[in-house]
Amino acid sequence: MTENPVDGRGSRHRTPRERAALGRAARTAVPRSSHAEFAPGPGRLDPLDILEGQSAARLPELVPIRYGRMSESPFRFYRGAAAVMASDLAETPRTGFRTQLCGDAHMLNFRLLASPERRLVFDINDFDETLPGPWEWDVKRLAASLVIAGRTNGFGTEERAGIVRAAVRSYRETMRAFAGSGNLAVWYAGFDQAWVREHFGPQLSARGREHWARATAKARSHDTLQVFDKLTRVVDGERRITPDPPLVTPLADLLPDDRRDRLERQIRRLIKRYGKTLQSDRRFLLEQYRVADMARKVVGVGSVGTRCWIVLLLGRDDGDPLFLQAKEADESVLAPHVGAGAYATQGERVVSGQRLMQATSDIFLGWERAEGTDGRQRDFYVRQLRDWKGVAVAEDMVPRGMRTFGALCGATLARAHARSGDRIAIAAYLGGGEVFDRALVTFAELYADQNERDHRALVDAVGAGRLPAETA
Repeated sequence: MTENPVDGRGSRHRTPRERAALGRAARTAVPRSSHAEFAPGPGRLDPLDILEGQSAARLPELVPIRYGRMSESPFRFYRGAAAVMASDLAETPRTGFRTQLCGDAHMLNFRLLASPERRLVFDINDFDETLPGPWEWDVKRLAASLVIAGRTNGFGTEERAGIVRAAVRSYRETMRAFAGSGNLAVWYAGFDQAWVREHFGPQLSARGREHWARATAKARSHDTLQVFDKLTRVVDGERRITPDPPLVTPLADLLPDDRRDRLERQIRRLIKRYGKTLQSDRRFLLEQYRVADMARKVVGVGSVGTRCWIVLLLGRDDGDPLFLQAKEADESVLAPHVGAGAYATQGERVVSGQRLMQATSDIFLGWERAEGTDGRQRDFYVRQLRDWKGVAVAEDMVPRGMRTFGALCGATLARAHARSGDRIAIAAYLGGGEVFDRALVTFAELYADQNERDHRALVDAVGAGRLPAETA
């Protein structure tokens, strides 16, 4: 494993010619074809030990839900196993060019989102694992996710290869385009609905374009008012969050009165204090709302068991809601392999990484450290619970649709990496040919094989009673 000490910051004041030379020189130390490699040795960590290590710090009553969700399919296992893959990627070739990483760049972490200007954009969504690290790791996680989803859908070997090649080629070509752009042009770049339709619409069939139109319309309907209607009801004349245990549990149903009152005060304090991390105008807006109710919510696959609170705030009147989500931020799964990062709290790490990688971020995105009822300090990041979110359904995709979606994800990831990494060096390393693209086709298939073995190990462990699992 060869490491080049130069990253986006270290080379940013070199000339473009010098940066491109660094990229081309890296091909000698780390041939592009070497990225096809994945051959875990006898010292590979047991994936179940990794998962159990994470579960030890989580709410024990929710851990069986996590294992239950991950047991459902290899694809669901993969979504929850970012820590397992981070350990594996640490043993693969790397050029040493670093970017801000998402850390969990699987295909369903790319979706439609609302910009503050109320435009629908396509971008990366979750950044729980974000840290600076090798740019290759995000690309490999995306590529492997496409193969695993393709296998789930029954796609053939050549169909899966075409999907991965399209995604990696899109990453490579987009990075090469940004290499020729100025810094401000890269910073201002974003992929809104019109851009996506122009650049990727022609690749879809007529049916695919219809699906896209329905997806964008549906995303716009998934807003605060929709979640307000879905998750709340009027109780004794006041708006309250509707219980749906164990997935949504209001504080009144979660703890006895004395501990509940203490936790409620702590969450109220969290919301008030986190506002200090917002821009002053957005903090002014937040202060116009009052906290009306709060609940614990189970979210995602890999995040199940972490502490996640949803908080209902009301503004002008009881029909003017704001739903915030305060999610526990633990150490990134990348940290044991790339270092802990420069931030004092994990919440700030998540928020700073998200702001750096996204073209535009939620106006209520911020962070805070809070004390739990057990007296322990924990880090949280806060954002809106739902704001025009449109999520792809991998199981509904045909090969052509997944190929187009993968290419869109690849371009989006390249844009995110180009903001913080040395886009010129990375582009020069990748080059104009398909050597890297083909290498990742091989890697993704090999890693999908490993993922299936790891999923089977989890299913067997659940069946043997080693790990508890339940469906929810």
